[in-house]
Amino acid sequence: MTLKTTLDPLSTDFKERREAMLAKLADLDTEHAKALEGGGEKYVTRHKKRGKLLARERIELLLDPDSPFLELSPLAAWGSDFPVGASVVTGIGVVEGVECMIVANDPTVRGGSSNPWTVKKSFRASDIALENRLPVINLVESGGADLPTQKEIFIPGGRMFRDLTRLSAAGIPTIALVFGNSTAGGAYIPGMCDYTVMVKERAKVFLGGPPLVKMATGEEADDEALGGAEMHARTSGLADYMAVDEADALRLGRQIVKRLNRQKAGPKPAEVHEPLYDAEELAGIVPEDLKTPFDPREVIARVVDGSEFDEFKPLYGTSLVTGWARLHGYPIGILANAQGVLFSEEAQKAAQFIQLANQSDTPLLFLHNTTGYMVGKEYEQAGIIKHGALMINAVANSKVPHISIVMGASYGAGNYGMCGRAYDPRFLFTWPSAKSAVMGPQQLAGVLSIVARAATEARGQVYDEDQDKAMREMVETQIEAESLPYFLSGRLYDDGVIDPRDTRTVLGLCLSVIHNAPVSGAGGFGVFRM
Repeated sequence: MTLKTTLDPLSTDFKERREAMLAKLADLDTEHAKALEGGGEKYVTRHKKRGKLLARERIELLLDPDSPFLELSPLAAWGSDFPVGASVVTGIGVVEGVECMIVANDPTVRGGSSNPWTVKKSFRASDIALENRLPVINLVESGGADLPTQKEIFIPGGRMFRDLTRLSAAGIPTIALVFGNSTAGGAYIPGMCDYTVMVKERAKVFLGGPPLVKMATGEEADDEALGGAEMHARTSGLADYMAVDEADALRLGRQIVKRLNRQKAGPKPAEVHEPLYDAEELAGIVPEDLKTPFDPREVIARVVDGSEFDEFKPLYGTSLVTGWARLHGYPIGILANAQGVLFSEEAQKAAQFIQLANQSDTPLLFLHNTTGYMVGKEYEQAGIIKHGALMINAVANSKVPHISIVMGASYGAGNYGMCGRAYDPRFLFTWPSAKSAVMGPQQLAGVLSIVARAATEARGQVYDEDQDKAMREMVETQIEAESLPYFLSGRLYDDGVIDPRDTRTVLGLCLSVIHNAPVSGAGGFGVFRM
C-alpha cells in the first residue's frame, strides 16, 4: 500500500526539529572537514610541490566520471590522539562499471604511516570487500607502521596481509597502485596483491631502506637499486606494470579492472520509482529529545520506492513496524522502532519476520530508535527475557544481508535485537541525532546512585547527598559524551554519520554493493526458547 503522510512542514514542531538537525549537520560538516585537511596545510602544500596528487584526488581520477563515492569511516580516530580519518581514505566507488573497494593512504599525515585506527579502518574495508565480493584497489604511499605505537599495530596488523591473500583465494581481485614509499611491512601490500602498478622514479618498495640495510648487512645501496619501480619491473618482477606518472598509474588501474570480467551474482533490481514525498523533510522528523516518539513510517515513506510499504502484522506489537518494500528496485524487509520500547509482542513479531525474510532471500533494513526491552515484574513474568532472546537469536543467525540505520536512540539489548555493530550488519550508518549506550545517561547515573546508597546504608553510614549529586552529574556528562555519534563513529562502531536527507541514496548504493554476491537466507536457526 502507498503510505500517507501526516507530517506538516509548516508546523512549529517540524521547524524546531529541522533547525536542531541542521545545527547538528553544520557540526558534522566541521568534523568531516578535519578529515579533509589531512596532515594540515604545511604537509599538503609540501606534497603538492613534489608534483603529487592528494589521496582523494587520486580516487577521483580513478573512478568513472560523475559516479558516486561512498566514503566509509571518515571520522575514524575522532577524539583520539591521531588526526581524524586515521591517515587512510576508504570507500566504495565505480571503476569501469565495477563497484570496487578503494583504500588510499594519505601521505600528508605522518607520511601515510599506519596508526592503530588505520589498522582497524583497513580491517573494516577488507571485511566489506570480502562479504560483498568487491575488488580491492590499494592506492599506496605509506611509510609503514607509526613506530611510537608499534605495540598496538604490529601483532594485529599482520591481518592486513592475510586479508589480501584470502580475498584473492576467494576469487576477489586485489590491485596495488604504488605512488611513493611502501616500505617494511607495507612492502607486502604490493607483494600480495594480484596486480601491481608502480610509478617510475616515485615508487619505492623494499623491506629495508638504505639506512637499515647499512646497519644490518654493511651493504650500501640507493633507493632505486633497492626498491625502485624500474628495478621491480625489470629485475625482481614484483611490478606488473610501470607507469610514467600518477595519471598513467590510475589509467593502468582502470585498464586492469576493465579486463577483470566481473559480473554481479545477485538478482538485478526492478524498475525504480522515486518516493512520493520530499527527502528534504527527513531533516524535520526526529525530535531533539529522543524520549519523544516519532512515527518511522514517515521515514520509510521518504526512502522506499513509490512510498509503497506492505506492513506485516500492523495490529500486533505496534512498537515495532515491520513490512516489505523496494528500494532503488531491490526488495527489502524493514524493521523500524515506533515507540522506543520493545515488548514481548514486538520481539516475537520480529523473529517471525526475520525468518520470513530468510525464507524469501530478502535483505533486511533495521531503523533504530529504541530504549531497549521493557523491564518490570509484569514483563519479566510474561517472559521478556526469552522473547528478547528469540529476536536476538533470529538476528544473529539470519543469513540475508542486514543494513542498520541508527536514527535516534539505540540503547541496551535493543541495540543487539536491532542488529547493532556486534551483529555484523553489512553496513551501519548513523544520523547526527543518534545516541547509543548500555542505557540512557540519567538511568545509568540513577542506577549507580541507588547501588551506592544501598551499600552505604548497609554499612550503617549516612549517605552524602552532595556527593551523590556531583557523581550523578559527572556520570551523566560522561555517558552523554560517549553516546554521541562522533564518539561512536571515531571508534568505528558505524560506517559513517550521514545526512538523513541522503539516506535513500546511501541505502541504494549499499543494496547495489550487496548484490555483487549471492543473496540467500539461513538454512536453520538456533534453538528458539518458546
